[in-house]
Amino acid sequence: MFRLAAASMVGTAIEFYDFFTYGTAAALVLGPLFFPTVSPLAGSLAAFGTFGIGFLARPLGSVLFGHIGDRVGRRPVLISSLLLTGLATIAVGLVPTYRSIGVAAPLLLLLLRFLQGLGLGGEWGGAVLLTAEHAPEHRRALWSSFPQVGPALGFLLANGITVTLSAVLSDAQFLSWGWRVPFWGAGALAAVGLLLRSRLTETPVFRTLSETESRASLPLAEVVRGNWRLLLLTAGGLSIGYALFYTVTTWSLAYGTERLGVDRTVILGCIMTAVAASGVATPLVAFFADRFGRRTLCLSGCAAVALWMFPLIGLLRTGRPALMVLGFVIALLAFATAFGVVGAYLPELYEARIRCTGAAVGYNLAGVLGGAVTPLAATALAGRDGPPWGVAVYLVGVALLSMGCFLALPETNPAVKAATGPAPA
Repeated sequence: MFRLAAASMVGTAIEFYDFFTYGTAAALVLGPLFFPTVSPLAGSLAAFGTFGIGFLARPLGSVLFGHIGDRVGRRPVLISSLLLTGLATIAVGLVPTYRSIGVAAPLLLLLLRFLQGLGLGGEWGGAVLLTAEHAPEHRRALWSSFPQVGPALGFLLANGITVTLSAVLSDAQFLSWGWRVPFWGAGALAAVGLLLRSRLTETPVFRTLSETESRASLPLAEVVRGNWRLLLLTAGGLSIGYALFYTVTTWSLAYGTERLGVDRTVILGCIMTAVAASGVATPLVAFFADRFGRRTLCLSGCAAVALWMFPLIGLLRTGRPALMVLGFVIALLAFATAFGVVGAYLPELYEARIRCTGAAVGYNLAGVLGGAVTPLAATALAGRDGPPWGVAVYLVGVALLSMGCFLALPETNPAVKAATGPAPA
């Protein structure tokens, strides 16, 4: 289990490294380099618009790779999704700027970001099923939390490289070519990930499905026809995780550097500290989910988010590193509480024959609701002047929506269900 979980975690770390590298670039440099003919605010909105395209592509990727996972196997999804995302990320680092090729530059960015999202849409479902379908029942949430740690590792790696480059290069050098280096590094990381994943075996659950000839012929059709309500509830429930994470890691980076005048290295360091804390907390949260239930932890995380959003904005507005770290850390610990268990929770909600499609589509639809929209909405709500309290109101609203969705979902922890009975669906 440790070998499988480690391989799954490394793979998700590499894929999310690719995805987060683009998010950081969108917050720092893509506006002036690829949208120089508009105002700074409009440039930020346009850059975050290309960022959002990746989230719109993720549900399509989950449909494509979910079909492969439910029909051909979980293992092929892990390899093909990593290859697609890695190649698209390398290509982003090679795109000429607007000054060189005009409007073709942002169009190429849009295409490559779409391909990134397509690959990442398949990644998560394959990675969590690799661990969830191998894990013992009483430790399923714990083992399935390893892929959930991968995004934190990918974020730290992507932004660690950016911080280092920011420290050693001048602003002119960073704007000229330094921002491209993290994209080029995706090639070496993808090679490592492909080597690790080529040695993995198929899950016992899928082998049983193949042997009994009980695989779904059209997984998406079965999911939509028989589980549409479950699909919408999981997407709504998980949307707060995406909204909060990208508020902290993407919008606050742009807001802190552009509006507060905080050095980008300083605010990146604050954000990275919070992401590291959430990564460390994720297995601990999953351990408790194996004892007290998945749904309980998700509801607790949503409540914590709703209570902390106004203090978070107040601490961010100070521009003081220690206070920003405090705000970010508590926010992302709340995120980890709600999101650390979904590697076990979502697969358990769907039957095995449609599990790869159902879990992945629900997870990635939440990305559209929470991740694609949030940086754009937060930038617009913050405006040009005045305190961005509208951002806090927006996040509290999303947290309450997610809480309502989790209340309507059943508990899936076998031990909790046996002791208390299933929650009303």
